[in-house]
Amino acid sequence: MTSFGTRLSIAFRIALRELRGGLSGFYIFLACIALGTGAIAAVNSVSTAITNAISSEGRTLLAGDVRFELDNREATSDELAFLEGFGTVSVTTNLRSMARVPDGSDQSLVEIKAVDEAYPLYGRLVAEPDQPLSELLAANEGAYGAVVAPLLLERMNIKVGDDLLVGNTRFRINGTIVTEPDAISDGFGFAPRFLTSREGLFASGLVATGSLVEHAYKIRYADPAPTAQAIRDRAQAEYPTAGWSIRSSDRAAPALTENVERFSQFLTLVGLTALVVGGVGVANAVRAFLDSKRTVIATLKCVGAPASVVVMVYLIQITLVASVGILAGLVLGAIAPPIVANYLSGILPISAEATLYPRALLLAALFGMLVTFAFAILPLGHARKVPATALFREQGFEASGLPSWPYLLAMALALGALAALAIFTSEQQRIATIFLAAMAAGFVLLRVVAMGIAWLAKRSPRINSAALRLAVGNIHRPGALTPAVTLSLGLGLSLLVALALIDGNLRRELTGNLPERAPNFFFVDIQSGEIDGFRNLVEGMAPEGKLIEVPMLRGRIVELNGTDVAKVEVPPEGRWVLRGDRGLTYARNVPENSTVTEGEWWADGYEGEPLVSFAEQEGRELGLKIGDTITINVLGRNITAKIANFRTVEWESLSMNFVMVFSPNTFAGAPHAWLATLIDQDATAAEEASILRSVTQRFPTITTVRVKDALDVVDRLVGQLATAIRAAAAIALIASVLVLSGALAAGNRARTHDAVILKTLGATRAMLIRAFTYEYMLLGAATAIFALIAGGGIAWFVLSQIMKLPSNFLPDVAAMTLVIALVVTIGIGLAGTWRILGQKAAPVLREL
Repeated sequence: MTSFGTRLSIAFRIALRELRGGLSGFYIFLACIALGTGAIAAVNSVSTAITNAISSEGRTLLAGDVRFELDNREATSDELAFLEGFGTVSVTTNLRSMARVPDGSDQSLVEIKAVDEAYPLYGRLVAEPDQPLSELLAANEGAYGAVVAPLLLERMNIKVGDDLLVGNTRFRINGTIVTEPDAISDGFGFAPRFLTSREGLFASGLVATGSLVEHAYKIRYADPAPTAQAIRDRAQAEYPTAGWSIRSSDRAAPALTENVERFSQFLTLVGLTALVVGGVGVANAVRAFLDSKRTVIATLKCVGAPASVVVMVYLIQITLVASVGILAGLVLGAIAPPIVANYLSGILPISAEATLYPRALLLAALFGMLVTFAFAILPLGHARKVPATALFREQGFEASGLPSWPYLLAMALALGALAALAIFTSEQQRIATIFLAAMAAGFVLLRVVAMGIAWLAKRSPRINSAALRLAVGNIHRPGALTPAVTLSLGLGLSLLVALALIDGNLRRELTGNLPERAPNFFFVDIQSGEIDGFRNLVEGMAPEGKLIEVPMLRGRIVELNGTDVAKVEVPPEGRWVLRGDRGLTYARNVPENSTVTEGEWWADGYEGEPLVSFAEQEGRELGLKIGDTITINVLGRNITAKIANFRTVEWESLSMNFVMVFSPNTFAGAPHAWLATLIDQDATAAEEASILRSVTQRFPTITTVRVKDALDVVDRLVGQLATAIRAAAAIALIASVLVLSGALAAGNRARTHDAVILKTLGATRAMLIRAFTYEYMLLGAATAIFALIAGGGIAWFVLSQIMKLPSNFLPDVAAMTLVIALVVTIGIGLAGTWRILGQKAAPVLREL
């Protein structure tokens, strides 16, 4: 008996000899594998490049080795001495406020950053003109110096050298910001940057008790450098109630890093969808290739080659060809980071030099090879099962049934490994699991849909039109293209519909429904001595409007049930609640837009232990329940409160909503500012501008945020994200088109015989073209209907269950999907069919 090694050697030689004839029949196979592998490799390589840049350039991005942040208060002399014991300290202060031209004709919200003489400890702030920062920020002729983002000059129609009023002080714009080293670590801003000295900021009167101010103390280590953990431990031990947030340079921008990782995981799953859809193309291509090799396979079997050798020959060929496709995809993934770096160079310090990221490339290669094996094994099993005599007689493998159980088991193992790899390499394993389960359900549903289409076609009434009758017959006959076309287009179109509906609903919410429900203005940092005058001014200018005022503090959750939050395992979707400071308030009654769902609200005049009402969704995500305790740090003091109730919160309304609302006695005597909103849906743009101008001039230290302006910024961000999402959807759709092409190529032999016989019996080419057009139209329309239902369901789940936003069906998306399905199906179908109709009859008839 021939050993396995000998059989493998023989199979390898035969495989290589056959490949000398080129890759004919494998081009769609190559394209499917290269496209999916390239998408996964590119997304993960770019993600790794960004996260590595944030990590390796952490000192520059943080402008220090470690950063201590305090909100609403400065460090005490003892705390400052403690920080200076680690090295050189630079202090920056951040807040939002209004900048206005001296004549009062215009104003704009700005993100103020006030720095000291030591800033920046790492990196360099580049301005235009490129002068030392100390000169640009120096006071001169009664005005403090400032450098600003170029956007502010455009927005207010001013130039370098002009003056602006901020708070109670005049500032002169001495330049514009080109590069700000630590902009990313300071977080996303809705307004242009306004950078000045701390002396100028404190002279403005904006920093007052209760103001929403961040004081960041950045340290450049002295030798020997301590570890970040050692600093945290000492800070916690010596100043347990300081309430500062500590961030080291290896985690310079945790929110950005986490968002990049989440978005890359989403795109990876979309890329995996394209790869799995491409796997169907692999199966079709392998089936078509083996069908074209029927004579070779039959010859090998007739001369005594064992069935296992036949399988080895073509498995080796498929593996080699797949390796070429995977390599092409890896090349695409490898060149993606330097290309993206050119677009992000002004935002992130990403190197434009070609750098390989082995883990990202290896992950993509594994996905590609597993998909290849999983979808190629069944056609190979068919080739092994069919006897040589049958291969000489039959047109292909359609009637050969399922292969033997080892091949089915091998396919199941490959698909299981593929799912496991996708789940265990994802941070949000639950979402990855749901995604894969939905994809598997989609395969099953599409198979059922194909069977349903064939069933309906078989039972359709007799049609007078010969072309239409032939089209309907083609849909349900043995070896029909119905399953292949439905599966090819179904997944890609469903994903396209889902992403289009999500994008459309988000834009509709931001530009249509949300502005109608949202307040016109948010007013921040209203001091207690200003609240009465502010109220009288706004109510006088908007008598029909609704002004809502609530007390406002800032605090950070430091403990849950007595356990440090740093030691609590929290799901990714709930981490934002524990990151940084949260807005806090107190109330005697249940706030508007909220409903208590569990527990009881405190009685009016309650004077017992501190109680807190927690937003239900966020509380569940943190694993909290009624009676649990949370400890927050407010102005350097730790306060522990018991959860009295959970309540629903309508975040999408953009009203004044808080994760935590405390009983009034919790903050008795604590200094605080006020937050207010104005809702006046009948206010015109001119009236809003008048209110904004009057409040800014009368109360220069109050920050006024026009909600529509903020929504415009968010809309631009959503648009940028939508571009990436559309690109991912396009990849999936391209994969579907490739698969459809492969499916039609796989059925070309049977179509050729059918066309020749019909032409011999008198059918004209025009009649056959009409028949095939009708067939493809019916299949495309049926698939589009499924895509609308499935994609609509996916979009509803994402919008209503994950994003907690309204979900609406958009008719324009339906029309677009139907058009795409018909154009793609008919176009590709007729492109392949035209060549078939040109075949001469005699050679084909001789083979029958």
